[in-house]
Amino acid sequence: MGLGAGFMLATSLVHMLPVAVGAGDRGPLLILAGYFLVHFFEHTVAPHFHFGEETHEHAMDAPSASWTALAGLSVHAFFDGLSIASGLAVSRSLGVLVFVAILLHKLPEGFTVASIAMASGQGRRGALRSSLVLAAATLFGALSLVDPAWVGVALPLSTGVTLYVAASDLIPEVNAIRSFRMAAAVFAGVALSLLGARLLEAAGLH
Repeated sequence: MGLGAGFMLATSLVHMLPVAVGAGDRGPLLILAGYFLVHFFEHTVAPHFHFGEETHEHAMDAPSASWTALAGLSVHAFFDGLSIASGLAVSRSLGVLVFVAILLHKLPEGFTVASIAMASGQGRRGALRSSLVLAAATLFGALSLVDPAWVGVALPLSTGVTLYVAASDLIPEVNAIRSFRMAAAVFAGVALSLLGARLLEAAGLH
């Protein structure tokens, strides 16, 4: 989680944000819209959502609580796929960096959705079903960008979503664990994002 948080935060701020702002006057507004879109879903559809093992078992007693949490996470997953597609539409190097950031972010996300399903009494089958729904939402997000003309909208929105997930979801979870190893993992994630960009540039991926 720490590695993913650092990598995702650095990728959104250093690599995605400058391109998204350059999308025009509406770029910053769309970034803000993407940020608060996830904020809205997390505080309405899935108010008990957080990355990590589900510890609010009492809030998951009703089966509907698991489905609302899955709906909120599916919004995340949809924009994960959209982020990868819009990144690739801008450049191969940006697409690869966003893909790696999303991949690292998928580990705690998958653990979260499986934990929620288990806490709500759905068992292993429910955990697997929820994971498959998230996978399908990610794929649907990636395939939804069929018109390159929409990159100017999709990338700023995705930047806002990615920034929210990194700064408002992952970093607080990391900060809850007070250890040098966790802090080092975050900085390692930042370093990997910056170094990865240089390596991709050296390899000729533009």
